[in-house]
Amino acid sequence: MGPVSFLPKYQKLNTWKGDLAKMTHLQAGLSPETIEKARLELNENPDVLHQDIQQVRDMIITRPDIGFLRTDDAFILRFLRARKFHQADAFRLLAQYFQYRQLNLDMFKNFKADDPGIKRALIDGFPGVLENRDHYGRKILLLFAANWDQSRNSFTDILRAILLSLEVLIEDPELQINGFLLIIDWSNFSFKQASKLTPSILKLAIEGLQIFLHGNNLNSLHQLIHPEFLPSEFGGTLPPYDMGTWARTLLGPDYSDENDYTHTSYNAMHVKHTSSNLERECSPKLMKRSQSVVEAGTLKHEDKGENENTQPLLALD
Repeated sequence: MGPVSFLPKYQKLNTWKGDLAKMTHLQAGLSPETIEKARLELNENPDVLHQDIQQVRDMIITRPDIGFLRTDDAFILRFLRARKFHQADAFRLLAQYFQYRQLNLDMFKNFKADDPGIKRALIDGFPGVLENRDHYGRKILLLFAANWDQSRNSFTDILRAILLSLEVLIEDPELQINGFLLIIDWSNFSFKQASKLTPSILKLAIEGLQIFLHGNNLNSLHQLIHPEFLPSEFGGTLPPYDMGTWARTLLGPDYSDENDYTHTSYNAMHVKHTSSNLERECSPKLMKRSQSVVEAGTLKHEDKGENENTQPLLALD
């Protein structure tokens, strides 16, 4: 039996109000479970939240070479959460964020969903974003690499669409704490498509995303994300992913189907085996896919031999 409180009712009420006051407006709207997760996993302390933010803000004067275009509390808090409230690391990430934009100005011109290049990429499913979060409260982003039609979308526009999507999603404080997963399916990715991924383009993507990529087969993928949260393309129990889902969310009334394949499932578009081969390949026991699973702040290594049947992956760290 735990300790018994004999505080008068009015004192209990005042104590409860005091706890709420400690949360500050920056934690308003978060569920109690998420607040507790932030405390345990990210070292987020409402008692010193504003001091932590100010200490990061005070470091800005050390980088006069960078234009910090946004320094409000809510914005800086994103970077503290991303670096588990290690202030120096959070500032380095904040500086990298604005330095990247400063060095790649063309990437961020007309940086909005109705920009023609970004809009086209979104409509083609770059990226896809599943409607529901997984069992950890994370948002899942999808990229089907073989769907890249180089006559329609430049790699830069695809990257811009991904970065814009992440900017929109990261506004949600729950996602700042719970995080994201980006699943890249490299199945049927052609040599012609791969030839466009020059070292300079890959460097641009890696610096922009600031994350780790690692390979997974479907079995290890399901250890990260339960099948009930995944579409059938990834061996999940959900229907095939509708490529227009996220585009409709961002574009709203401006959304319009530009071609017939926008809502076609990935498998129907790109898996060109005979019916017998298709059945064999899609068997849960024999499914072979080449994927990169990107989890912000996490790099998982696999035991040797686990991926003997998996195609070679682009692995970057």
